[in-house]
Amino acid sequence: MRSKNYAISPAKIGSQDGFRLPKAFSHDYPHLVAAKGYIEIVDKNTFLVHFDPDNDLDNDEDEDESLMLKLFLDTLMKFAIDKPDSLTPYTQQMADDMDELLAGVTVDEDE
Repeated sequence: MRSKNYAISPAKIGSQDGFRLPKAFSHDYPHLVAAKGYIEIVDKNTFLVHFDPDNDLDNDEDEDESLMLKLFLDTLMKFAIDKPDSLTPYTQQMADDMDELLAGVTVDEDE
């Protein structure tokens, strides 16, 4: 297998530090995108990432949905940080309107 290099950039993931992988990596190795693994420190400026695709999130639908929600929220957070002037504060009036809209709605939590 020929070696490939992918540029990464630092990313804040919740309260954790992480790295953002380019779309090319996801396209080339979709089976590794949600895989768990570990980092091996080689020297001061080098580490290796070891993936375990057999221990990935695709095997558990709830974890897969959680990952997708997290990625979506991370995207929203990046947008909010990049363009804070585009945000509208959530008001009590908005909350009251939402409560009125959803009054009487029942949710089947089994699905």
